[in-house]
Amino acid sequence: MQELNQSTVTEFILMGFASNPRTNPLLFTFFLVFYLLILVSNSLLITLIHQDTRLHTPMYFFISVLSMLDMCYTTTTVPQMLVHILSKKRAISFARCVAQMYIFLLFGIIEYCLFSIISVDRYVAICHPLRYKVIMSPWVCLLMVGICAAYGVVGGLSYTFFAMCLSYCGPNEIDHYFCEVPAVLKLACADTSLNDLVDFITGFNVIVVPLSLIVLVYVNIFATIMKIRSAQGRIKAFSTCTSHITVVTMFAIPCIITYMSPGSDSLSNSGKKMALFYNIATAFLNPVIYSLRNKDVKNAFLKLMGRGRAPE
Repeated sequence: MQELNQSTVTEFILMGFASNPRTNPLLFTFFLVFYLLILVSNSLLITLIHQDTRLHTPMYFFISVLSMLDMCYTTTTVPQMLVHILSKKRAISFARCVAQMYIFLLFGIIEYCLFSIISVDRYVAICHPLRYKVIMSPWVCLLMVGICAAYGVVGGLSYTFFAMCLSYCGPNEIDHYFCEVPAVLKLACADTSLNDLVDFITGFNVIVVPLSLIVLVYVNIFATIMKIRSAQGRIKAFSTCTSHITVVTMFAIPCIITYMSPGSDSLSNSGKKMALFYNIATAFLNPVIYSLRNKDVKNAFLKLMGRGRAPE
């Protein structure tokens, strides 16, 4: 194995999306609008949760952390992509590529882990409502977020370290809009079988394990919901879970395809398109799903605008 950063490549070229003088302004506008909406909507959701005491609950605490991660997650890649759409020079230095790769993985793994924590929160709220505040205490919530952060640090280091231990001697054109591990590994001038194995094992731990926890939790939640006699009560309980399941599905499936298929050349063209789902689409949908379907958030927004009633 080569020593870290032992490479003849000093910079990479991010190919991004097809460069066309006619469509580039439209593509730039499209992604810029999406990025601004992500920043505004997530910032607004964090502000509402912070300002309204009725939203000072474990569920909204996790949602506020999720919104913060979404803004950091997209900022790691989208601003650079916007610059490259309008620029002829799409180079990124080796060091910046490594940094982007790690930071992207760090926030991505933390967010994915947080999805499993939110499912546990829903399980306690639905299956043990009388003990909810005792079980989901502030210290427990902080501990859970801390575990997700540690998961992200270790997982991100594992992916990045082994990817950057390889030698890169050319070509240096990455068929992606940012430095993502599977796309970068295709340029390595060495055998990547060890990396494929490490990435598969890491992917199993940071993707499959949290997803398995989410599935197990929701099986128990649905079993409890079916015991509710009131049809209206069952519908209300289901509605609190469907939004979370939707977001997890959009995030998990592309991640599994991208990171659990080591060495697959068939995914090279679709990799950057799938990345849009877990990098941009979910960050845009999270505040929409968690706010438009939620009366508490709507009331907090009306109160902030001076149109809502004061809490009784």
